[in-house]
Amino acid sequence: MSHPTTRILTMLELLQAHHRMGGAELARRLGVDERTVRRYAARLEDLGVPVAAERGRYGGYRLMPGYKLPPLMLTDDEATAVVLGLLAGRRAGLPGEATESALAKVQRVLPAALRDRVQALQDTLGFTFAARDAAAPATARLLTLAEAARARRRVRLRYRSFKGETGERDLDPYGLVFHSGRWYVTGHDHRSGEVRTFRVDRVESAEPGDATYDVPEGTDPVRHVTASLARVPYAHEVEVLLETTLDEARRRIPPATATLAAADGGVLLRTRADRLDGMAQMLAGLGWPFTVRRPAELRQAVRDLADTLRAQADR
Repeated sequence: MSHPTTRILTMLELLQAHHRMGGAELARRLGVDERTVRRYAARLEDLGVPVAAERGRYGGYRLMPGYKLPPLMLTDDEATAVVLGLLAGRRAGLPGEATESALAKVQRVLPAALRDRVQALQDTLGFTFAARDAAAPATARLLTLAEAARARRRVRLRYRSFKGETGERDLDPYGLVFHSGRWYVTGHDHRSGEVRTFRVDRVESAEPGDATYDVPEGTDPVRHVTASLARVPYAHEVEVLLETTLDEARRRIPPATATLAAADGGVLLRTRADRLDGMAQMLAGLGWPFTVRRPAELRQAVRDLADTLRAQADR
């Protein structure tokens, strides 16, 4: 590390990696004296990197938040982690444009040897979960809702319903949830007077106000969102008694798929479905004895599935 420019860049990398570093520790890491460290800090300031120097026995250096973003410097391992995270996020359904542009930028500045190795991993990487079609919300609205939820500030939403109708409402956001390629915000909706869940990609505007609120004790945004999705109206209301334990049922059946409750003889599953043949296949796949309580048409769907499997077995 003999060249001064190399040492200055290394100092920047160290300050990016640590909230604060003492002058003696920086001098030891860079192989110079503390007077030289002060010169390097001044040089970074000249380059537009906001470095704050704290004097005194326990003084040190740190990067100040400023309007100029210092260059992002990553080690090989860090750069690889960023690329892999973006690849996994894209597969899971994170917002597409920002993910793609960030991935392209990181890959473009990787050293040639590392870029080739990362590309080899990308070309040979497989996933065990299906790709999601992301409904990408506007990043600014997502961040506005996140800030409002953290600060407990009420927001005025302009929201488009699934019917295409647009209206305004005041929301006390409790938290954000990412589920199956979509972003949701859940909180107290002052129009309905209830805790509601909204898709963030349907939020056309979000303006924080001055009113604040308290989040009720025991609030769990993830649990509320998954339970809300399980109650989305479909063509058929389904109620089936599963002969298993509640813990086992919860391990096998996601909360967004159905609601589960302990009952005499097992676990009561309640859900909704558009296609009863698919529901029959799901029940058969669980492998537990079950009793259909409703609808009666589901019994016939189970019989039809049994006939189909029997025909396959006799081929």
